[in-house]
Amino acid sequence: MTIEVRPATIADHSTFAAVVNEVTPEYPTSVEELAWQDATYPGGVRFIASLDGTVAGCGHVGRIYMYQPDFDAYWADIAVRPDARRRGVGAALYAAVSDAARDAGKTHLHIAASEARPDAIAFLAHRGFVEYDRWKVLELDLTSLAGVPTADPPPGVEITSLEARPDMIDGVYRVALASFRDIPTGGEPLDPGSLEEFRARDVDRAGIPHGGFLIALEASTGEAIGYASLMFPAGVTTRAFHDMTAVLPAWRGRGVGRALKRGTIAWAQAAGLQSLETGNEERNARMRALNESLGYRERPNEITFRGPLAGARIPA
Repeated sequence: MTIEVRPATIADHSTFAAVVNEVTPEYPTSVEELAWQDATYPGGVRFIASLDGTVAGCGHVGRIYMYQPDFDAYWADIAVRPDARRRGVGAALYAAVSDAARDAGKTHLHIAASEARPDAIAFLAHRGFVEYDRWKVLELDLTSLAGVPTADPPPGVEITSLEARPDMIDGVYRVALASFRDIPTGGEPLDPGSLEEFRARDVDRAGIPHGGFLIALEASTGEAIGYASLMFPAGVTTRAFHDMTAVLPAWRGRGVGRALKRGTIAWAQAAGLQSLETGNEERNARMRALNESLGYRERPNEITFRGPLAGARIPA
């Protein structure tokens, strides 16, 4: 039995995407998505693993761009085809992504795993990974809703869309700057980055429909006080997830977030979507309660694990 792990090239994008889509079809990718990642998040490294000459898995590692550059961990993904598991392929990919993180001066990895995949959790636990944060994943079946909800914003608030008001980008970014650090995490607070980074990741990327990117405005001033956006997974047109819902601190608890959520649900129904998904860190009780009140139902949790790098590489 021979296991080979090599760095992936652009020519491997279709192979890489095929493995990811086979192993985690709920989180698909595409050649176009991988190219976007390379352009937006420079420095990431992908690997292709082969078992006796047949592609058996893939891995990806890089900076966690929602944290500052000096954060001590890189994120990583490892995907192994079912018929190649328990044969050392995952361990070989773990060693490869660890070496890449070590070369960048990092000491830890963050790897996500769904409760629906206990074998992946066992793989990480066996290597010393521990839970960093836990995201409660919820789904709303749009086909079962009776009627179309209206945004119904509170007095003094107007709801518009980025499609209608592309001039509101700067205001949306100010909301992000004031809100991201309040989102509960396992430790390090989130950072929206520069305006350029924010636009590339959360506004202008393929899959984020500007008609479904809703903005709450203070009617008297026209200033943005909140926003909610949706994102389609790569290659999917009938399902989207809530990329972000954010409201300025001074406006929380007044129904702005609910209005934004209801507005995105209405847009999704009108666009012919079948379902919406969302995820909230388990300590985000306010948003979890809002989602549950709107009819979202639980799916398996998504857990971020933090763990050590694999042992140092053996010199050639």
